[in-house]
Parts: sequence; structure tokens; C-alpha cells
Amino acid sequence: MRRYIKYIVVLILLVAPYAIKAQDIPQVWDLKTAIEYAKEKNISINTLKLNSQTAEQNLIASKAAVLPNLSGNVSQAITNYKSGLQNTSGFGLSSDMTLYNGNYLKNDIKAKELSLQTANLSVEAAKNDITISITQAYLNILLARENITYLKDLLTTSEAQVKQSEQQYKFGTIAKKDLLQLQATYANDKYTLVTAQNTLQQNILTLKQLLQLPTAAPFEVSTTDTVAVAPVLDNLASAQDQALRTRPEIKSGELNIQLQATELAKAKSTLRPTLSLGGSLNTGYNNNNIGGYGYQLNNSFYQNLGLTLSIPIFDRKVTKTNVAKANIGIEQARLSLLDAKTTLTQNVERAYINVQNANSQYAAAQEQFNYTSEALRISNAALKEGTNNIVENLQQKNLYVQALQAFVQAKYTASLYTKIYNFYTGVPITN
Repeated sequence: MRRYIKYIVVLILLVAPYAIKAQDIPQVWDLKTAIEYAKEKNISINTLKLNSQTAEQNLIASKAAVLPNLSGNVSQAITNYKSGLQNTSGFGLSSDMTLYNGNYLKNDIKAKELSLQTANLSVEAAKNDITISITQAYLNILLARENITYLKDLLTTSEAQVKQSEQQYKFGTIAKKDLLQLQATYANDKYTLVTAQNTLQQNILTLKQLLQLPTAAPFEVSTTDTVAVAPVLDNLASAQDQALRTRPEIKSGELNIQLQATELAKAKSTLRPTLSLGGSLNTGYNNNNIGGYGYQLNNSFYQNLGLTLSIPIFDRKVTKTNVAKANIGIEQARLSLLDAKTTLTQNVERAYINVQNANSQYAAAQEQFNYTSEALRISNAALKEGTNNIVENLQQKNLYVQALQAFVQAKYTASLYTKIYNFYTGVPITN
């Protein structure tokens, strides 16, 4: 019995970590949950967070560089002479600090602060990117799911028509070819539904992989999530201005110019003299000298304090080339910022045009869908009553399927583009 209990305890210890980890993964996902999970768990984002932590440690080290250091030393030596062994001991403390080095340390602290801010902005930019990707993948799932709902209704109608036609053929009221046409349509509707279901599974896989979930992790999209085409909040000019003021890639570019200017100041500071202060406390013992151990330590105790001035004269043009490269770095940073601003304004403009086009298509597709839905309803009723032929009904059904797919696609495209456009202006994506 004890052996079984032992096995059970070991099994619990092995399984418990995985069970706890699985509890961290939601069972049912809505868009907000997916976005927040990705921001917290995404490997690339967490790697950038570690880079930010490294930048923070670099800043701490830079600030500590202005402080004096302190080190101790202890030595013990035995020397064998012809006259005998000599035993010597030495003890000391030493410290030094930089008093002036052309503001190099001050500028280095500023550079490390800017690097930390830039690293943090890289994290925010990555979160923005994953937000867009998650939103697109999530809406693709909702699109496929809604499409399946319509196709199931269509398949149900086709099945009922086939059953009715089989009875009519049995009693000789319709021809064999008419029955075969309806059966072929029913089979085609089944194929279309299966294709849509496969698309849904593929879209779910895409989102799971974006979330970097384990293969065996259960995954279900919230059934309460629906899509409504939200209004555009800002006009194009306002949206571009807002994006230029708030987007992390622009802030990062602006900080990079400041960083390169600080690197230039650091390079120039090496042209100036460096003044440092140093001091030490030392004592020692030698068994060949007169006096006991304590007497010698006290008698040989001495202090040292000094100033060192280092004046650069010729460094094989190292400083000159560093200054030139720093100036180049400033120009590169300015061009990078200009490129980032240009790219961002173009992306916002493209998003704005996409929204306008998508909304127009959505309005037209909705109208077309409403008309074809009503036309198909009338055609199905007429076919059931025997006042409409199968060919005309199939034509109307094809028009309905085309209108349905166009409507669903336009609806989710308009929703996606609107979310992206508003996101550029600082509106968070939550549902």
C-alpha cells in the first residue's frame, strides 16, 4: 500500500507543474483576452523586455561610475635566501575616482537613459504589431464562423428540397434530370460547407500559433463575440497628426537623434584632460626587520594621496574619427526618423482609404444580400409550390451564395480596417 501511495505522490509532483501551467491558458477566448495574453506571453516581446532590463542595468552601472571605488589587497611571501628564510606580509586599501573628464560620465549617463527609453518603446512597438496580427486572425475566425452559419442554413434548405423532389420524382411529377440537379446542388452545398469548416480550423490554427499555444491546449473562441462596423473617429489629417505624436516608433526615432547627439558629446569629451584623485593606505611586516609583528604593522603604516592629470596629445586620430562617425550617426538618425514618419503617414493614409473603400463595399454588399435573400426566399417558396422551375431556382441560389460571401467578407473587412485605422489614432482594440 505504501508503495502505491509513493507512486501516486511522484505522479502528482510530475503532473502538477503542467497542470498549473495549463491553468494560465484561458479556455474560451475573446479578442481582448487574446491581445492581453499575447502581450504578456509572446516570446519576441519578452525578449525585448529582457533587452530593456539589460539597458536598465547599463544605466545603473553608468551612474555608479561617478562614485569612488575601493579595493583591498593582502600579500604573503616566503623567500629562501642563503642566509635563511624571509617572511613578508603586506596589507593595503586603495581608492580612486574621476573628478573631471570633459563631462564624459555625465553624457554617458544621459546616453544610457535614452537607450533605456528606446528599449521600452521597442516593447510598445512590438505590442502594437502583435495587436494588429491578433485582431486580423481573430476576425478571420469570426468571419469563417458566420459564413458557416449561413451555409448550414443553405444546406438545410437544399436537403429539404432534395427530399421533396425525391417524393415528386417517385410520383412522376418531375423528371430525373431535375432530381439530379437538386442532388448535385445539395452535394455542392455540402462541399462548400466542409470547405468553410476547414477554413475555420485553419484560421483557428493561425491564431493559436500567433498566441504560441501548445498543440494540445484547448481553444475555443467566444460565441458571444460579434462584429459591428464602428464609425471612423478622426479625419485623415487629424489621424496622421495623432499618430505622429503618439506612436512609439516615432518617439523612438526622436530619442535616437538625442542619443546620437549625446554620443557626439561623449566623443568630443575625450579631447579634454582627465583629472582623477587616488589614495591608498598600506602597511607590512618583514621577519628580518627589527620589532614584533604589531610593532612593524604600526611603524610601516603609511598613507598616499595624489592627483593625476591626463592630457591627450595624440591618439592616432581615434577621437577625430569617433567625432566624425558620431556626426554621421546623427544624420542617419534624422533620416531614419524622416523615413519612419513618412512610412507612418502613408500607412495611416492607406488605412483611411481602406476604410472608405471597405465601408462602401459593405453598404453595397449588404443591399445586394438583402435583395438576393428575399429573392431566394420567394424562389424557394415557388419551387415548393411547383410554380418555379429548378433551373431558375438554382440560378437564384447561386446569386444568393455570391452575395452572401461578398456580404460577410465586406462586413469583416470593414470592421478590421476601421479597427486598424482607429488604432493608429490611439484607440485601443478591445472587441
